[in-house]
Amino acid sequence: MTARRHRARRPSPPGPDSREGRHMIAPALPISPDDSATLWALAARTGDAEAAERFVRALHRDVRRYVTSLGVDPQSADDLTQDTFLRALGSLHRFEGRSSARSWLLTIARRAVVDSFRYTATRPRLSDTDDWQAAAERAQPHNLPGFDDGIALADLLADLPDERREAFVLTQLLGVPYAEAALFSNCPIGTVRSRVARARISLIESLRDAEQHTRRDTAA
Repeated sequence: MTARRHRARRPSPPGPDSREGRHMIAPALPISPDDSATLWALAARTGDAEAAERFVRALHRDVRRYVTSLGVDPQSADDLTQDTFLRALGSLHRFEGRSSARSWLLTIARRAVVDSFRYTATRPRLSDTDDWQAAAERAQPHNLPGFDDGIALADLLADLPDERREAFVLTQLLGVPYAEAALFSNCPIGTVRSRVARARISLIESLRDAEQHTRRDTAA
C-alpha cells in the first residue's frame, strides 16, 4: 500500500483580537489618525496598557485644545484634560466604536467642563492662551484670508457667540466632520453648517475692522 503523504499545516496568522494581531495590524494599515485612535481605544478595552497609552497620546492635544476653547484657564485646562482621560479610561468597556474615539472623547471633555463650571458657578469665557495661537498656526480656517498678518485668531473668536465658536472650533480647527459635530452638539447638521457660516462672516468682518485700525495707526 502506498503511504499517504501528510502535508504540514501552516500556522494560522494571529487574529485581530489577539495581542499579536493587534500589534501586527495597527501599524501596517494605511488608516487615518481618527481610525487609528479608535483602534487603540478598542484594544485598550481588553486591558492592553500600551494601547491605552497610545490612545491617550493620540488625542491629548485635541482634548486640551477643545477644553481651552470653552473658556478654561491653562491650569484648569490641564486638570480637566486629565479628568477627561480618567473618565474615558474608566468607561472604555462601554465604548463600541460606533463613532470615532475622538468624538466620544470630546463629548466626555465637554461634560467635564460643564461639571466644572457648575461646581464653581462661573460663566465660561475664552482664555487667550498659547494653545489658541498654536491652533491658528497649525490649522488656518479655509477661505478666511489675513490670519498670516499677525492678527490673533483668539481675539477674533472671543467675540463670537458660544454656539458659533464651538461649531467653528470643532469643524475648522479640530477637523471634526459636520455630521459628528451635529451629534456632538445635539443639533441638526444644517444648524452646524449655519453656525460655521455665520462665524466665518463675523470673523471676516472683525478681521477687516482690525486691518483698518492697523492701517490708521500706521498712518498716524
